[in-house]
Amino acid sequence: MTPPRTRATRTRQTRPRATAEEYQAAREAKLAELSDRLETAVGRLVSGEDWAAAVAFAARFRSRSFGNTLLIFAQHQDAYANGRVPDPVPSYVAGIKQWNTLGRHVVKGQPGYMIYAPVTRRFASTNPTDPESWRKLDRGEKPRPGETVRSKMITVKPAYVWDVSQTTGDPIPERPRPVLLAGQAPAALWDGLAAAVAERGYTLSDAPDALVLGGANGVTDFAARTVTVRADMDDAA
Repeated sequence: MTPPRTRATRTRQTRPRATAEEYQAAREAKLAELSDRLETAVGRLVSGEDWAAAVAFAARFRSRSFGNTLLIFAQHQDAYANGRVPDPVPSYVAGIKQWNTLGRHVVKGQPGYMIYAPVTRRFASTNPTDPESWRKLDRGEKPRPGETVRSKMITVKPAYVWDVSQTTGDPIPERPRPVLLAGQAPAALWDGLAAAVAERGYTLSDAPDALVLGGANGVTDFAARTVTVRADMDDAA
């Protein structure tokens, strides 16, 4: 008589949870790494061309701090140098949850760009004009009757974002671009604008093309009190 078979039991090995001290130490280490990266990024952007490219990128992301945009720019250039992204300058940048809501997903193996993310807490006060009267609310705690509640940033933590070139999925709509108007202008429009310029004590002149104006369609020099406009555009422009 053969003995009954018994199913082998497997013991699941669980990773011990990090203590609060270990978690804080890991966060501080990442923040120190971010600080070093930011310092290195500023030091690398010494050429006028690189600095101009970084500033142009930062101008498109006004919701992010300038430090974060420099961090993104520097890490993206490293990714480009290592062949992980096709272009040297980042374009659309977002966190993984935001990309998922847009129908896109981070490509496997693409590391994110580490940035500073604000950590906020709710504070309550019965006398908002007194800075010393604000008290921090615990998670889920409701304010007392008559208290004003505000959210304040208390520290920062590391977070990660990805460029669109590191994701795949639904297409991204093209960013709208301004275009010059074509055709004739309404009667007397130019004369009226020229008179407004003269009334304010400015001298109006024209330039043969945008090259003379550094790529602009028109330039106002507040120090010299002059207004210069391209002459090779349609009247409507």
